[in-house]
Amino acid sequence: MSIVLASGSPRRYELLKMVGIEDFKVIVDTSEELITPGLTPEEQVITLSMQKARNVAEKCNEEDVIIAADTLVYLVDEPLGKPVSRSDAENMLKKLSGRKHSVYTGITLIKGDIHTSKAEKTDVYFRDMTDNEIKNYVTTGEPMDKAGSYAAQGGAAVFIKRIEGDFFNVMGLPVCCLSIMLKELGVNNESSN
Repeated sequence: MSIVLASGSPRRYELLKMVGIEDFKVIVDTSEELITPGLTPEEQVITLSMQKARNVAEKCNEEDVIIAADTLVYLVDEPLGKPVSRSDAENMLKKLSGRKHSVYTGITLIKGDIHTSKAEKTDVYFRDMTDNEIKNYVTTGEPMDKAGSYAAQGGAAVFIKRIEGDFFNVMGLPVCCLSIMLKELGVNNESSN
């Protein structure tokens, strides 16, 4: 049995190691992510993580454990994915300035015929940001591959007044939820080292 992380995210890679899983493979799903209208935020991130997990599972052995996650930022009911340009990143951050938003991550685990998925929600409160602060942050390039155009563990930390929920969820992998899901699937962190 191998553990396979279906993500190229360096943050998810490090967080998986943090929960005690040292020996795993990375196989990135390169298919296009599509938002499905009409789904709740929880349903949306679970659907996206399930698509990633299924696509990667096709390249793996039956006994492998596939871990896939997808994170979206929602401002009220508007999903904010990764920005497509610097101006898109600036516009997202202007929308988030001075407001509460929610970060949702869907996790799907696949092992043979067993498929399990869960969603985690964390509320994040941003302080008011000036246009100059936003522009300077976007110029660093950090927001360009992040849902909502920011990294809580990076330069955007200075914009965050408060977080309610799992901080690691905001980074893209709610480690407590994942740890419980792995145990339910019969994979404990001690056996994967």
